[in-house]
Amino acid sequence: MFATEFLDLPPLQTASGLVRLPGSKSISNRVLLLAGLSAGTTVVHDLLDSDDTRVMLEALRTLGCGLEREGEALRVTGLGARLKTTEAQLFLGNAGTAMRPLTAALAVLAATQGGRFELSGVPRMHERPIGDLVDALRQLGCTVDYLGQDGYPPLRLSAGALRTTAPIRAIRVRGDVSSQFLTALLLALPLVAQGNDIVVEVEGELISKPYVEITLNLLARFGIAVRREGWQRFTIPQGSAYSSPGSIHVEGDASSASYFIALGAIAAPDAPVRIEGVGSDSIQGDIRFVEAAQAMGADVTSGPGWLEVKRSRFPLQAITLDCNHIPDAAMTLAVMALFAQGTTRLTNIASWRVKETDRIAAMAAELRKLGATVEEGADSIAVTPPARTSPAAVRTYDDHRIAMCFSLAAFAGAPVRILDPKCVAKTFPEYFEALFGLVRTRLDDIPVITVDGPTASGKGTLASAVAKALGYHFLDSGAVYRATALTAMRQGVPGDDEAALARVAAGLDLHFVGGDAHLGAENVAEALRDEQVGLMASRVAAWPAVREALRQLQLGFRRVPGLVADGRDMGTVIFPGADLKVFLTASAATRAERRYKQLISKGIPASIDDLRADLEARDARDSNRSVAPLKPAPKALLLDNSALGVDDSMALVLEAWEQRRPFASAKGH
Repeated sequence: MFATEFLDLPPLQTASGLVRLPGSKSISNRVLLLAGLSAGTTVVHDLLDSDDTRVMLEALRTLGCGLEREGEALRVTGLGARLKTTEAQLFLGNAGTAMRPLTAALAVLAATQGGRFELSGVPRMHERPIGDLVDALRQLGCTVDYLGQDGYPPLRLSAGALRTTAPIRAIRVRGDVSSQFLTALLLALPLVAQGNDIVVEVEGELISKPYVEITLNLLARFGIAVRREGWQRFTIPQGSAYSSPGSIHVEGDASSASYFIALGAIAAPDAPVRIEGVGSDSIQGDIRFVEAAQAMGADVTSGPGWLEVKRSRFPLQAITLDCNHIPDAAMTLAVMALFAQGTTRLTNIASWRVKETDRIAAMAAELRKLGATVEEGADSIAVTPPARTSPAAVRTYDDHRIAMCFSLAAFAGAPVRILDPKCVAKTFPEYFEALFGLVRTRLDDIPVITVDGPTASGKGTLASAVAKALGYHFLDSGAVYRATALTAMRQGVPGDDEAALARVAAGLDLHFVGGDAHLGAENVAEALRDEQVGLMASRVAAWPAVREALRQLQLGFRRVPGLVADGRDMGTVIFPGADLKVFLTASAATRAERRYKQLISKGIPASIDDLRADLEARDARDSNRSVAPLKPAPKALLLDNSALGVDDSMALVLEAWEQRRPFASAKGH
């Protein structure tokens, strides 16, 4: 997962390949709560691992549910509708799928069995309305108190006088703010329906009906057959009791599928984007996003658990659509509008206003940064694409869906900066990795930063730190030569066999994870430091055929979203067109002192004078060699880090990088 302050996406061109979706957030948290309330054990397969599910799991653990990993599945031992913990403080982040259902379930359990629970979240959760659900619970006799502003979390739930024996009149709840209020009641009321039918009546038009369908489907899996009269009246039958299905599978997230359906529609003219985890058999309403994408120009084929999407027309066709049936996925349509002819109008989306942020206002503001003309209504948005898209730094408002859908704007011809990309952890922690595995673009559009310098100048440490800060790939060119040497030694290839060494170099399966070099699945960071490997690397590097093979290998590290490469000839030979070239100029005396301290800390005896002499001799050899001599690249940033720590050096490099970006002034806003 990208934990950087921002993530810069270069202009992207095409996409194809396979993506496997994480489990549905809506299904995952419903299943977890149902399993937690049921008697016995439920094995949950393909559960989403995200911020929202983690807060639900922590709440269930606090309440006394048993949670055990069983391979990749989760074994949940439920409460059997009986409280094991009668007092707790639960922090639920910004997870509406945890806050609303847990409020209802714990309110009825506390009222009937005694208990005291406080539920809170992040500041934005305390701005998301819950008053209609609280009013409905109070009709039932639950005791719910606001601990802050009336109508909003945080809440206290405590013992009440729930009417469970006499007939209960219909409980009324508004349906035009959030379908999660009705879902919460439907999940909670089977806990107290032993003596009588319990009826819930919806006031006003129920929005987001497909999410209620998910709830009803899952209730049936756990033994509760809710009777429904249209979308206005729901009856939980007398004698209802949760029973575990034994095991249950969480299908892929249909809302998350929308980004890849859109990706195929925008950028897959030939080979398709294949999406696995959700398909024609989905129980999620957001699968109907496919219909909207087809109306705009997507070519979609599907089957059980899979979709394949290609582009059938481009530019896309603007549409006007009532989005009540796909409220979350509809956000992706607003970005697809950038690629359409005409004005795309999305209506009946008032629920966007009470989500993780005010999504109508947020989408309008960020689309305008890209140059789009946007009309914002109380429950609608209309988007007309610009003649030419502008580079923009997209603010994400701690809203995962804004970050994901605006990543698609990078296909509109200009670079896009996603601020706070880690917010995707709410539902899809590996979203950007999945996206980058599918996309293609011109090599020249993928940014490169090179960090060159003499031995022991700290170039590898600096380059690795810069790569981590930017979310870019990292290339340690010295490790490339040492990995070739190590592989040759393991295969018994002599150091004077140029052709055989070149074959070893060309077949090297080298990549970097967290700054460490890996050959295949093996972390060889320590092995590459061996003195004999270093000596062999010097012999290997002398052969022109080997250097050419490794040049091609190093060029292959230039991948979306960008690359930071360190070495002695990165800016002069390998990436002469790099966007930023840095050359470290630390003195031999400073470098000798650093190396001396490293060796002494490891218990290795050393002489600082000998180390300095050795470094000066190596500098002379490197600077005077006939092939790729060590020297600053033209227009390189000369950085003397003799008196600077890694953080200080990194700050200077990042500052220089900001000055070269098209949205530098927007950073952090």
